[in-house]
Amino acid sequence: MHHDLEVLETPADVATAAADDVLRRSEAAVADHGRFTFAVSGGHTPWAMFAELARRDMAWDRVVIYQVDERVAPAGDPDRNLTHLRESLGSAPAEVVPMPVNDTGPGGLEAAADRYAATLPDRFDLVHLGLGPDGHTASLVPDDPVLKATDHLVAITGPYQGHQRMTLTYPALARAARVLWLVTGADKQEPLAKLLAGDESIPAGLVRARASLVLADRQAAGR
Repeated sequence: MHHDLEVLETPADVATAAADDVLRRSEAAVADHGRFTFAVSGGHTPWAMFAELARRDMAWDRVVIYQVDERVAPAGDPDRNLTHLRESLGSAPAEVVPMPVNDTGPGGLEAAADRYAATLPDRFDLVHLGLGPDGHTASLVPDDPVLKATDHLVAITGPYQGHQRMTLTYPALARAARVLWLVTGADKQEPLAKLLAGDESIPAGLVRARASLVLADRQAAGR
């Protein structure tokens, strides 16, 4: 898959450029079909973007935010992506559709993942992804069986860095009209080079979407 690349000076510049891109995409989506469906991954990169977005004049009442992945941890836990997402949004009135990682109903987490899958739109206007030093994206991590999931849109991973995760799978990510990658830090140089080269030896290299923009700082880009 082809990736457009834009290199910025600093992580703060990446956050600002990302907010600009999200705002443009949201305006186009709302004008075209009345709402903006945006799936957001975890990690460290998106929260500064959301803090910037929360200050923008955005049609928040037309925005629906889904989670790309989430750790299985208690509500409000600092390890939860949802905790940081809500903090970053502040009072912005976007609709947030959280992953039900605390659902203890019949069928356990696997059934909860299926229920979340049923809420997903047929197309995401935009999906944000990060990139780990090991080449993972979302919670699609090296050697996890979830990488081979083709018949589920949402799945439960094995333990990774202390937590099981709920994650969108490759078929769900393929529903993206556009992917926005935010990549910062010198430890991302190798995986970013592999992503841009289409190297399928890393999980991120297997993501498919209609279009892709990578916003990286100079350290990640090695420039």
